[in-house]
Amino acid sequence: MNAPNPQRVLITGASSGLGRALALWLAKKDLTVYAAGRRLEQLESLAASAPERIRPFTLDVADADAAHDAVKELDRTSGGLDLVIANAGVGDSMSAKSIEWRRVRKVLDVNVMGATATLCGALPGMLERGRGHLVGISSLAAFLSLPKTAAYNASKTYLTAWLESVRLDVEGHGVAVTTIHPGFVRTEMTAKNKHPMPFIIDADDAAERMGRAILKRTKMFSYPLPTSLVVGLASSLPRPLQRALGRRVN
Repeated sequence: MNAPNPQRVLITGASSGLGRALALWLAKKDLTVYAAGRRLEQLESLAASAPERIRPFTLDVADADAAHDAVKELDRTSGGLDLVIANAGVGDSMSAKSIEWRRVRKVLDVNVMGATATLCGALPGMLERGRGHLVGISSLAAFLSLPKTAAYNASKTYLTAWLESVRLDVEGHGVAVTTIHPGFVRTEMTAKNKHPMPFIIDADDAAERMGRAILKRTKMFSYPLPTSLVVGLASSLPRPLQRALGRRVN
């Protein structure tokens, strides 16, 4: 798909981790980046790194209705968003024996409702202009179920499926859709993990890989390669073998 380079970018979850690193990477490409998140102090610190390119934008995607309206209004007042990256996400680890609805709800509010609301807020304007690019940061967890991560795995499976369907809907209308499936990346969220994280990479490395794929308008991009290959192989196994493998992971 031939399209002009993006000029105005919105990325959620930009106050830390992958979002922060990706915002800085995009700013270095001379793009205007609306860095969205809940923590204004961190966003202002980020903006100070590239004041001519990064603009803090306070947004809590857990309030999906408000997030949708805020993104739609930003699209209108900014002159039109060319690229919107639904990156904000949370994870939580709990077994079925200790499951708590409020914790499950938080994961779904952010990863499912928040991501969808963000992208829905931008899509109408893109379709009206006949150009734009939606990006969702899913996870390799979308392809392989593991114990104690039911809500997170399901939320990423949803986002992958939703984006795939939207991609079919917007084909021929000038709007691109990219789904990113990261493996383990060193961030605030993964710092809480107690299980091994093979092939883990730094956030700056991850941002460069994602940024290149996004600017190429790659439809689906998974990284790092070793983790992607392992997950792909495991997810192709018969269900009984997948379950047996999952039981060995704690």
